[in-house]
Amino acid sequence: MRALPDFPWDSLAAPKERAAAFADPSLGEQAGTGIVDLSVGTPVDPTPAVVREALAAASDAPGYPQTYGTPDLREAVAGWFARRRGVPDLDPDGVLPTVGSKELVAWLPTLLGLGPGDLVGFPRIAYPTYDVGARLAGAEPLALDALTALGPPTAATTPRLLWLNTPSNPTGSVLGVEHLAKVVAWARKHGVVVASDECYAELDWRERPGDLSEPPTTPSLLDPRVTGGSHEGLLAVYSLSKQSNLAGYRAAFVAGDPALVRRLLEVRKHAGMIVPWPVQRAMLAALGDDEHVARQKERYAGRRAVLRPALEAFGLRVEASEAGLYLWATAGEDCRTTVDRLAERGILVAPGDFYGTAGAEFVRVALTATDERIAAAARRLA
Repeated sequence: MRALPDFPWDSLAAPKERAAAFADPSLGEQAGTGIVDLSVGTPVDPTPAVVREALAAASDAPGYPQTYGTPDLREAVAGWFARRRGVPDLDPDGVLPTVGSKELVAWLPTLLGLGPGDLVGFPRIAYPTYDVGARLAGAEPLALDALTALGPPTAATTPRLLWLNTPSNPTGSVLGVEHLAKVVAWARKHGVVVASDECYAELDWRERPGDLSEPPTTPSLLDPRVTGGSHEGLLAVYSLSKQSNLAGYRAAFVAGDPALVRRLLEVRKHAGMIVPWPVQRAMLAALGDDEHVARQKERYAGRRAVLRPALEAFGLRVEASEAGLYLWATAGEDCRTTVDRLAERGILVAPGDFYGTAGAEFVRVALTATDERIAAAARRLA
């Protein structure tokens, strides 16, 4: 097993301390004191009542839950894909609940049996866990911008597993149907498993087409326009943490090729990787209620409308950021310099180098703070 990289957020201790010490009485008591922490995408709004009630109703759970998830939960995931993602043909047998999506991302190469000599591909600007997952399996992490970077495919240069992340964390960029279809065609030609991390799909800030022909979320890897009607070799990973404020529940799932899902299931049964029964019931309630998701999206839209112009007035240029919980911004300088300048204003953000060397002049600014703290950040940036 390869040595793991340092945990990136540990390097923010000094700017976090400076931001926490911020005080400017001229801004008022609330806006003028304390830290506005926009460095981590952790939800701050209440977990919806419909979900909490379902969790409480299932709290008497003396027996072991099913690793595979109950049939009604798997059917609810398939129904959600049909209703929200434009995927009408997902087989419930190709659904598996997971203990949060980060766990699945970190362990998927291992669960698929990858090891030394195998390549795991992922975007050059990406959440660090794709790299970590390859290392945990003893495989070789491979950051790349495009499939053409691989050159002529050979056994030594072709990844066994290729990660996509759409909408991207941190950039917020979205891969379109055409792009996804090309990746799938290439992967099937070369025997590559494609896994798409799509956990920000409900937070799509792009304009909808006038005829509303597209699903209300970002395109999925499992969309029939992408797959040609077959989910063979494909997995989509999704989390309810962002859309339903369930980060504390560790509520997520992987869906797609039933044969691949059965392989994951067999290992997870042996390893005891099981979503608790009350959380499975809470997931069922969350997936059946679109109203709370729409309300949460409105909250984030409001915060985004306040924060983006404030960052731009401060001299940052926001790029991509088509979907998701973050603004990907640059001042054309080293990202750590931008982090320090914002910390002097009591605002903590994530440096772009957390996500690869290609992010070295960017910062990731999260929308996950209360309305009051977002407003405070905007005043400080003015």
